[in-house]
Amino acid sequence: MTYTIGRLAKLTGMTVKTIRFYSDSGVLPERERTASGYRIYGDEDRARLELIRTLREIGVDLATIRSLGERRLRSVLDLHLKAVETQLRSLQRTRAVLRATLGREGDPAEDDLRRLHALSRIGGAEMGLLLDEFVDEVGGGIEARHQWLANLRDCMLPELPEEPTTAQLDAWMELADLLADEDYRESLRRQSKDFWEGDIDLQAWQEANTKVMREGLAAARAGVEPGSAESAAVIERILTAMGQTRKEMLRVFDEHDPRAARLWELVAIIQETPWPADQTIAYTWIEDALRKLEG
Repeated sequence: MTYTIGRLAKLTGMTVKTIRFYSDSGVLPERERTASGYRIYGDEDRARLELIRTLREIGVDLATIRSLGERRLRSVLDLHLKAVETQLRSLQRTRAVLRATLGREGDPAEDDLRRLHALSRIGGAEMGLLLDEFVDEVGGGIEARHQWLANLRDCMLPELPEEPTTAQLDAWMELADLLADEDYRESLRRQSKDFWEGDIDLQAWQEANTKVMREGLAAARAGVEPGSAESAAVIERILTAMGQTRKEMLRVFDEHDPRAARLWELVAIIQETPWPADQTIAYTWIEDALRKLEG
């Protein structure tokens, strides 16, 4: 039996956009098309989408799924067990929200219903897919930028606790909205285009950034006053490491989208890790020092 992409979406419960993404990225093998260019799918595609859904729910990345061949029954059952355990965790999170909602006096508010809807709409697999799309779109066909974002992917994918707090649920929803925000994606592509299109040694650049972060963090923790003579010496070491002038580095800060810092703050809220993070402390100090030295 053959299906259009719309029919396949209805049968599997996936969106047309998701199926198209899987097809374009090679996770779902390319199939024949009609004379008008429309994709035609079969029962094997429907079955594979169910397998993909299971694998994504247990955290298998797209590169691994692309390489899947035949599996033994034991392996399939093991994957199914993990999928069931994932569903149980999802139900536990929903239970936690329901208990918290019903534990308060009065009727549920609109925000309570919004949180419940978000849990049913955006699970771990959906957030992972959002991140895959985010990395591919912001990467924009520039290999070095795509690789850098791919390296950050796992850090940007927090695990929602089994019984999340209201703050964690709100952060989870905001993170999903931010990753899907086309304006934010375009902003990141635009602001870094010239840099990434240059001749970039990614490893050397990452090493330089690590050195810069350590310099800024050490200065901030030592209480070095931004704008002081001591801070000027630190800034000069930082500029040497990055191969930039003060004005060039300030321009980077001017073009920086503040939503990027918010993304990492949301991840910290969900993971219950300290905020601001060391990198945020470091670069906040560096920007403050640069502005005071230039001002």
